[in-house]
Amino acid sequence: MLRFLRRQAVRWLLLLGFCELFLLAGSFSLAMRTRYFNEPEELAEFSHHLIGRSLLFAAVIMLGMAALGLYQSHMRNSWFGLLTRLIVAFALGGLGLVVAYYVLPQAYVGRGVMGIALPLGLISVLGFRLLFMRLVEIEALKRQVLILGAGERAAQIHNRMRRRSDRRGFSIVGYVPCPNEKTAIPVDQLLRANSSLQSLVQRRQVDEIVVGVDDRRGNLPMDDLLDCRQSGIAITDLTTFCERESGRVQLSLLDPSWLVFSGGFNATPLRRFSKRCFDLAAAGVLLALTWPLMLGMVLAIRLESGAGQPILYRQERVGERGKTFWLLKFRSMRTDAERDGVARWASQHDDRVTRVGRVARKLRFDELPQLWNVLKGEMSIVGPRPERPQFVANLEPKIRYYSLRHCLKPGLAGWAQLSYPYGASEEDAAEKLKYDLFYVKNHNLMLDLLILVQTVEVVLFGRGAR
Repeated sequence: MLRFLRRQAVRWLLLLGFCELFLLAGSFSLAMRTRYFNEPEELAEFSHHLIGRSLLFAAVIMLGMAALGLYQSHMRNSWFGLLTRLIVAFALGGLGLVVAYYVLPQAYVGRGVMGIALPLGLISVLGFRLLFMRLVEIEALKRQVLILGAGERAAQIHNRMRRRSDRRGFSIVGYVPCPNEKTAIPVDQLLRANSSLQSLVQRRQVDEIVVGVDDRRGNLPMDDLLDCRQSGIAITDLTTFCERESGRVQLSLLDPSWLVFSGGFNATPLRRFSKRCFDLAAAGVLLALTWPLMLGMVLAIRLESGAGQPILYRQERVGERGKTFWLLKFRSMRTDAERDGVARWASQHDDRVTRVGRVARKLRFDELPQLWNVLKGEMSIVGPRPERPQFVANLEPKIRYYSLRHCLKPGLAGWAQLSYPYGASEEDAAEKLKYDLFYVKNHNLMLDLLILVQTVEVVLFGRGAR
């Protein structure tokens, strides 16, 4: 779990979270004093456990912000986009506070305080966010990274990690070409280690060296790298660096030895037990919260399709270790959607989708019966999405390492769904595999919680729905 703290972007997010916690708690405290400024007796009464009430307010609002993806390290938003997300997050947080005050009536503080605290907190967080994002973009505060290599492998960073949001945690000092290597980097970004690599590192104040040489055999300056390592400079493989900074595994850089020796793939009995407990607890809570929605779906499908038409749809999917199971969904397509027996990807504006199904798929309500698959142990709450056997049989020979996504139970929500839109082609399947492999390799309880909370954003904004 602590591996994520090695990313400077994650450390920036932790600092952002702590600062916003204090800002929101301070906004609540100021709202309390403003509301009861002329009523000292009321102020004295409500001031009991003020710290606890302030922290409750801040925690619930921050949970709403996390659900809207406002703590993602790769988020790219204009100030208007940030304002929109913050407004929705504070609205969600306000609803959450209503529930919290119902459960803990002794924490209730009155609508007047809430009416002041919410806009005050929104303004303070928005202003701080805009200032903080400017601070993060200052090059002098970023980790200075030197790329050893200037060939095709090293060019993956130059070509695929060009955006400011991709480089929030680091700054590229330059690329050092190695002997017998065909250069694929612009000349103005090349550096020459005329004396030694260590002197170049000291002169440029490098914090980390990323090894991205095309052919390592006989081309790595091992003595120089060892000297740099002894000086406290981090030495990182290119594949590990891309995984850490981008949140996905780059398939073009992948080789079996890296998968074997790089760590991760936590499948200990303790992890399996904790994941199963998390699945059962989350499925139970979701069932308790969504049963009215499921009842409404049953009625809507019956009204649209008429008596005698199926409500649920069973479809064979590939699960853990390649075993198939029958996935349950609310029927969102016509009953003759695949009357010829040929499996097809869902397309944009698919005419097979019913009117009720179009709304259900947009809001993900059609996925709710899969909670039964979770309770049965066929699926997890979080994991790679299960695919149909026909698609898997077609993709496995074409996409290297595709079968690795089946070493875990498939999930109702997943890292790929958060990071990539709906996939309806072989190219999309290859892109989503990068994120699925990142999850398979790095999954833990904290990552599962983050994915589950941020799935709220996918539902609210309908990202990737078809």
